[in-house]
Amino acid sequence: MTENFQFPTYFIAILITITRLISTIGKPKPWTNLLPQKLSDKFLDDPESIKLASSDYGNLVQEIPAAIFNPSSINDIMSLIKFSHQSSIPFNIAARGQGHSTRGQAMVRDGVVVDMAHLRKQRNGRGIEVFEDSSTGKFYVDVGGEQLWIDVLHSTLEHGLTLMSWTDYLYLTVGGTLSNAGISGQTFRYGPQISNVDEMDVVTGKGDFVTCSTRNNSELFYTVLGGLGQFGLITRARIALEPAPKRVKWVRMLYNDFSVFTKDQEYLISLKGKNQSHALHYLEGLLLMHQGPPDNWRSSFFPLSDHSRIISLVTKHSIIYCLEVAKYYDDHTQNTVDEELQVMLQGLNYIPGFIFEKNISYFGFLNRVRSGELKLQSQGLWDVPHPWLNLFVPKSRISDFDSGVFKEIVLKRNITTGPVLIYPMNHYKWDDRMSAVIPDEEVFYTVGFLHSSGFDDWEAFDIQNREILQFCENAGIKVKQYLPHYKTQQDWANHFGMKWMGFTEKKSKFDPRMILSPGQRIFNNNN
Repeated sequence: MTENFQFPTYFIAILITITRLISTIGKPKPWTNLLPQKLSDKFLDDPESIKLASSDYGNLVQEIPAAIFNPSSINDIMSLIKFSHQSSIPFNIAARGQGHSTRGQAMVRDGVVVDMAHLRKQRNGRGIEVFEDSSTGKFYVDVGGEQLWIDVLHSTLEHGLTLMSWTDYLYLTVGGTLSNAGISGQTFRYGPQISNVDEMDVVTGKGDFVTCSTRNNSELFYTVLGGLGQFGLITRARIALEPAPKRVKWVRMLYNDFSVFTKDQEYLISLKGKNQSHALHYLEGLLLMHQGPPDNWRSSFFPLSDHSRIISLVTKHSIIYCLEVAKYYDDHTQNTVDEELQVMLQGLNYIPGFIFEKNISYFGFLNRVRSGELKLQSQGLWDVPHPWLNLFVPKSRISDFDSGVFKEIVLKRNITTGPVLIYPMNHYKWDDRMSAVIPDEEVFYTVGFLHSSGFDDWEAFDIQNREILQFCENAGIKVKQYLPHYKTQQDWANHFGMKWMGFTEKKSKFDPRMILSPGQRIFNNNN
């Protein structure tokens, strides 16, 4: 028996982490002796601080930094980056907001982690400002990159205003999501969050403070949005606002035929109508499989009295596809919202009798994931490994993806825990000048496997993720990863495709010493 014994992978990871941590304590760092006093006072390298910055939400990667930097101002961040850039031996720097990355993207080995949460506390609510442009009469919000979207929502609603494009989960930083794209069920209509930014302040990899927009310093503006933190640290974003609705009609419909499900999704995101009054504000889809109660994640939705018949439906068909839509309304439109929603949904081919509706506050709808998070936290199921896989899949191959991935790999392995999302987006709502990469087709789907696992079985999910990617490669399905994770620079070159040459040139221009965001593992061999 002892011949076949192997330490579980997570034990090995813990041992490596402890060994690295012990080796760094008290170990001299050459550059620390050269730091100006105003910077050195802001560093922490005690074991507890180091430990907190050595993992992220994914709980799959451990990287031990040399120190944590607690900035009190943007000037502190500029000074830190400039110091590294001008040093004979520069050190790597990673900005950490909520640490919600899943593969160590917000971490750095032997470098400096900038704690953006500390800056948020120092600014004490002064990082969000709603104002009216006197020349146009339009309203905007200036928000610090360290701020959380949930706080942006609170602040704008106090003025009766709101952003147009949000993320599903609001306890993320502005700089974090804008460095990726920021997607949700509103993206088909309003585009990703990066398509809604008017202006930014950025600290480049040289330590330069640059205000940029489509009109001024536009190269940096487009490059930073979706740029995975490679070119600069976002310290402010200006985003347009519109009047906030009061309530939301929230509807879910169930399907057992994938082609019918996707046909209805694509029809709904094509609706525009006069002033888009006959268009939805939100559309997502998800898979229901053998995962316990049909609302065991996110917020409770399906009535308890319907659970048994929904579970019977899932048992009969193995996979049920759930179409989720929402229509916003306020005092002026509350008398017409039901009629408008009925017009939009008529002719859809969901399973008769399996349509469910809720009427909820606008804030409650946007913050719907929070209750699920708190429930998981109370059960000790939040701080576990999250081997996520997020893909953009071309519309032309989504049926092949369903038959090869959902009906073969996922069903046969039968290990899926957590939501599996699938919903379409419109290409024209994205700006190809930005660094974010999407499929070439006019309509494409986002598919998210948002797994949660135990510390002793996360590798099974990782194997499934690799199997899914291998299937796509063998079948010629040109998927693009969202929140990408690759191991070689050639993989990154394939990911960016035609954008790769420009991406590398701009890295040389804005971060020539390759200081920023090494955890992405694009230019830095940080494995």
